[in-house]
Amino acid sequence: MTIERAERDPQTILGVREVVPMTRFQEFFGRAFGVAAADLGRQGAAPAGPPVALYRGPVTTTVDVTAGFPVGQPVTPGPGVVTATLPGGPTVEAVHTGSYDSLPTTYAEVTAFIAEQGLTPEGEMWEEYLVGPDTEPDPSRWQTRVVFPAR
Repeated sequence: MTIERAERDPQTILGVREVVPMTRFQEFFGRAFGVAAADLGRQGAAPAGPPVALYRGPVTTTVDVTAGFPVGQPVTPGPGVVTATLPGGPTVEAVHTGSYDSLPTTYAEVTAFIAEQGLTPEGEMWEEYLVGPDTEPDPSRWQTRVVFPAR
């Protein structure tokens, strides 16, 4: 795995925001991505990138998360849907390959890199689901980009 520093422009996403128990992530993501995709379709809009989950605050037994899709045009959220912004600026990023169960190892490596570089994470972070169970049945081939804004 390669960990890189990058620079991002702010990106609007359309999705569903909830505080979700860790034990219900799979159900939440399936529902949230479905609702967000339907809302995009209702507006004649298409995703401007892969599915994404924006995390706010500490990850404990529950997580404040918005799951949906980046958009490249103005959208008006329907019922139960929100817009949010992935922050622009400097980031630290890594592409995790493998099942979601092994993501904690990638998180540990990225946070160690951030500390080694003398950077400070900026609160919100996100995951981009580049290859997942919707297109690849083999979990060892799934790819998730982990993005931490950090200065």
